[in-house]
Amino acid sequence: MTDSLRGVCYMLLATFVFALMMVFVKLVAELPVLEIIFFRAIFSVVICLYSLLKHRVPVFGNNRPVLILRGLAGVTALSLNYYLIQTVPLAAASTLTYLAPIFTTILGIFIVKEKVSPLQFVFFALSFSGILVIQGFDSRISIFHLLIGITTSLIMGLAYNCVRKLSTTEHPLVIMFYFPLLCLPVTGLWIVFDWTTPQGWEWFYLGMVGLTSQAAQYYLTRAYQIAEIATVSIVNYTSIIYTIALGFFIFGETFNSMTYLGMALVCSGVIINVMYKNHSERQLKLETDL
Repeated sequence: MTDSLRGVCYMLLATFVFALMMVFVKLVAELPVLEIIFFRAIFSVVICLYSLLKHRVPVFGNNRPVLILRGLAGVTALSLNYYLIQTVPLAAASTLTYLAPIFTTILGIFIVKEKVSPLQFVFFALSFSGILVIQGFDSRISIFHLLIGITTSLIMGLAYNCVRKLSTTEHPLVIMFYFPLLCLPVTGLWIVFDWTTPQGWEWFYLGMVGLTSQAAQYYLTRAYQIAEIATVSIVNYTSIIYTIALGFFIFGETFNSMTYLGMALVCSGVIINVMYKNHSERQLKLETDL
């Protein structure tokens, strides 16, 4: 099996396991969002700290202001994302946050001085139109949910740009570690005043949220390690298929034809943008090599 094929397989596994994580988050919809994130952070901090100590990497890194910003952005985006998962159908919750790559690119203009072609804004508009179609033709998704989805994508874009900025000064494990490092005190303080004791199977579901999150991150990392980003990044959007299927079989969620059209528009805009960007980078590399 070639590296590219193995990378695609890892990405397919990552997106499927992420979809499973969404299922487990929805199964504990009676619990406060920050309580769920607190339990997830416990898994993350133990695994990250073990890995840092094992590889003898300085735990707190160098560029701490940006690391803290990345951590806080991650906590905020995850909180909003889990809220969406609990309140709207799985596939819709997934699609509403698909604007993250677009905001990553737009914010990248200012944060990492990334160049954006005017044509890319056409692709962005295509995705935004899909979001509006979903909201307009599905009564379960309100303007408030739409705003939450857009805000989540915006904050995720900020977090990704922080990762880009930190990539030259920080070990990847340190970047990962700052999420649970900041998440535990923030969510821990909150749940002191808003604690709901999990009942029965909810304890198992909470454990599976943490386990699937870490497994998905592992498969995602492996995919990007062994295959070209251009090859595996597109595969990431197969998650819409998983969430539609899991939402239907587990929660009985269905959509009308216009909502499916909206999802297709969102995915198309993002995928075309990724393909265009990858093509432009390859062309630039060829011209530089000449």
